[in-house]
Amino acid sequence: MPAYLALDTNSSDFLLTGFPGLEKEYPLLSIPFSCIYVIVLSGNCLVLHVIRTEPSLHEPMFYFLAMLALTDLCMGLSTVHTVLGILWGLSQEISLDACIAQTFFVHGLSLMESGVLLAMAFDRFTAICNPLRYTSILTSARIIKIGLGILVRSFAFIIAPIVRLKFFHYCHSRVLSHSFCLHQDLLRLACSDIRFNSFYALALVICVLLSDSVLILISYILILRSVLAIASREERLKTLQTCVSHISAVLVFYIPIIGLTMVHRFGKHLSPVVHVLMGNIYIMFPPLMNPIIYSVKTQQIRSRIQKLFSIKIK
Repeated sequence: MPAYLALDTNSSDFLLTGFPGLEKEYPLLSIPFSCIYVIVLSGNCLVLHVIRTEPSLHEPMFYFLAMLALTDLCMGLSTVHTVLGILWGLSQEISLDACIAQTFFVHGLSLMESGVLLAMAFDRFTAICNPLRYTSILTSARIIKIGLGILVRSFAFIIAPIVRLKFFHYCHSRVLSHSFCLHQDLLRLACSDIRFNSFYALALVICVLLSDSVLILISYILILRSVLAIASREERLKTLQTCVSHISAVLVFYIPIIGLTMVHRFGKHLSPVVHVLMGNIYIMFPPLMNPIIYSVKTQQIRSRIQKLFSIKIK
């Protein structure tokens, strides 16, 4: 019998769906998800360790990369444990307070990742289009201000709608449609007036995520224009190669968001497993892929990791 049928209707807890119809496969599914969790934690911790311990990486580009790795690490820590709890058969229930806290971190960290990717785009724009002033523009003090600005923007903007979730009356089914808590999922179960939260969430997506993506696109248009002005083909390719990792990270972040949005808006006829799968991709794919991308595509990171492991092997 599905766990949600046994949920006490008088309980204040919510039930995380898991993977509907695949309950018998949970022990098998737990293996890849556990591996993903280990890679997320170890990969991002490794990137942070390499940047912290290697003086040659104490540059603006790698400071922003450290912010990205820290954001991805926190995203993994705040979400994957509920997925594994379901797959390991520990618990599918989550209290309202814990659900609201998870919602706060999921959406706050998503906004933070978008802000860090925008800052990294500014770093690449400055390095390529204004190289002589790069060190004077991206000073340590300015990088700290940018980091604090991203942090404040990410979490201050979502406090109002998240706090309101605490005071909503939830009279519908208390079954959430994902393996973790999302703002739109809680709104679906609320019987209170949710108009403020709905409009605010839409405005936030437009004002933050959409504007960030547009600014990143504009920065690369300017970068491409500057690169095309370089006479040597080899120099053009060399310059563009410094942007490959960042472009990959942008695609890894925004494509799952677009996919999840499309599924929520137009995929009501799809299997619930598709919704859950897209939700997990949205949460886990960037933290999983970013350390791999930067370890493979960034020569300084790759050589330092190779050196680190060669020393340990010896």
